This record gives sequence, structure tokens and C-alpha cells, in this order.
Amino acid sequence: MRWHDYEDFSDSFDDRSGRRSRRRYADGPAPARRGRLTEGERVRLAKLREDAYTETELPDGADRWTTWDDADHGPHPRPDWVITGLGALDTDLGVLKTGKEADVHLVRRHVPGSDGVLLAAKRYRSDEHKLFHRDAGYLEGRRLRRSREMRAIAGRTTFGRNLIAEQWAAAEFAALSRLWTIGAPVPYPVQRHGTELLLEFLGEPDGTAAPRLAQLRPDPGELADLWEQATAALELLATQGLAHGDLSAYNLLVHEDHLMVIDLPQVVDLIANPGGREFLARDVANLAGWFHSRGLPADVTAAEDLVSRLTLAAGIG
Repeated sequence: MRWHDYEDFSDSFDDRSGRRSRRRYADGPAPARRGRLTEGERVRLAKLREDAYTETELPDGADRWTTWDDADHGPHPRPDWVITGLGALDTDLGVLKTGKEADVHLVRRHVPGSDGVLLAAKRYRSDEHKLFHRDAGYLEGRRLRRSREMRAIAGRTTFGRNLIAEQWAAAEFAALSRLWTIGAPVPYPVQRHGTELLLEFLGEPDGTAAPRLAQLRPDPGELADLWEQATAALELLATQGLAHGDLSAYNLLVHEDHLMVIDLPQVVDLIANPGGREFLARDVANLAGWFHSRGLPADVTAAEDLVSRLTLAAGIG
């Protein structure tokens, strides 16, 4: 995958005067401001300021105008429910899920006078977090071109954490776009705007989200069917040379009897990432362990057999 170019800005203090001074790098002095935003965040905040100055109150009690025009868009063929009109409005209806790296909100996008559509808005945090959950291993094989960026990420500066947040958002959007195009059971990625993803909402019209696999107690027939769906999804990812990287019963949803894979920012390239096989084996162990604990026999959930099948599908067996 390719990553956006960013600029890194760092500073230090002169111990004697207490004034800010520029820290010098081998490739030139860095600007003197700390915690500068990445370009995506700068554009997003500029848009919010523009809306604040041009409107005292948005129609229908909305929170913002659509961000569609400034965003990266999902793949074609685009579902007919996606709203692309620039006169559309977004209304935040509350939090669906909180996580260590991102929160997911329920958002209604509509054109005034219409019901609109419900979306899941996944918003990655940056400055609030010192570290991203186990990010070191996942970032293997993902290399930014500028040494300043790599130093900022390694040092977890404010700017570095913002870079990581945008990397996660860009990675998940790219993975979802690629997988949705080949028919994988993932939500449609509507758009990416900075560190926010707008995704197909998997749930009921009243805003009730689809349950996680971990919440269910399926009967034996349903359990066997869900296992077949899960292994088929893993095999489809493997044919693309990918592993989920953090798979468990908590990031699989069951929507209208279909198993759906979510939370893909850490998707692992099985060839480029030196730990690719280990991530794949862990995904399989987590999945097989859950299904076996719910009653599937050990010969069905044999983890080693499934890993062999997936590595063969990936062309690395």
C-alpha cells in the first residue's frame, strides 16, 4: 500500500532562555511549531471553520454540511443508497462503540426533505493517545518516504501520532475498498475524510447495530454455518495476500444471517510483513478457539489445518 506524504514539524526549548528554538536535523532545520496537523486534518478543520462562518444554524438541526466533496470516495459500482449531493447534511446521532484507537458514531446523512441514510462514522484519535494498540508490528512493511516522518512516528510526537492516525484511517479505507470490490463480506466504505471513515451501517433502520459474534449463542446448525462463512472470508483475504491481523469474535458482526468482517486498519500483508504468518496463525487460533468453545468439534476447528489451507491460498504455503 502507498501512504500519503506528510510534513513533520518539531521544536525544542532553549534551556537557558526558555524560548523556543528550532531543532536541526541532518536534512535541514525543522519549523519551530510543535504538534502541527497533517494536511488531511488541516483541510477538515478549515472546512469546519468555513461552515461556522457561513451558517448560524444548519437546516434540520444537522451538525455539518456533507464532507463528500473533500473526501476520498469508495469504489465503483457505488451502491444506490450512497448520497453524493453537495447539499446533503450530516447529523451525529450518538456513539455506537468506543475503542482504544477510534470511536464509532451513528450518523444520518440526508438531503433536506428526505429520510436519508444511516452511516457508521469511525473517527480515529491521534493526540489523545500516547501509543496505538500494538502498532509496531502492524506498521512493518509500511514505510513512509521521509525520514522526518519516520522519526516523528518512532518518537510518538504529537505530529507522529497524528501521522499514525491518518495511516490507520488510510489503511482501513484502502483495505475495505479492495475487499468490497472482490466481494468480501465487509461494509461498503463510503468515504475517507482525514481521520474519519464513513461506512455502511450494519444494523436496523432504528439505529440498532448488528450484534457481534461474541454476543451470540447460536444453535449447532447456525454455529456450523457461521464457521463456514468465517473460514471462507479468511480464505478470500488470503487469496489477496492478506490477513486480518486482529481477528476475534468481537470484530465479526452478524447482519441478516451473514457474517461481516469489520475493524481492518491493521490488515497485514502476508508477504511484505515479516510477521505475516504469525498474525495469520493468531487470527486462526482466536477464531477456532471461540467456535470450539461454543461446541464445534476439534476436528472441524483444527487450527493447523486451516492455517495450511490459508497459506496455500495465499501462495506462501
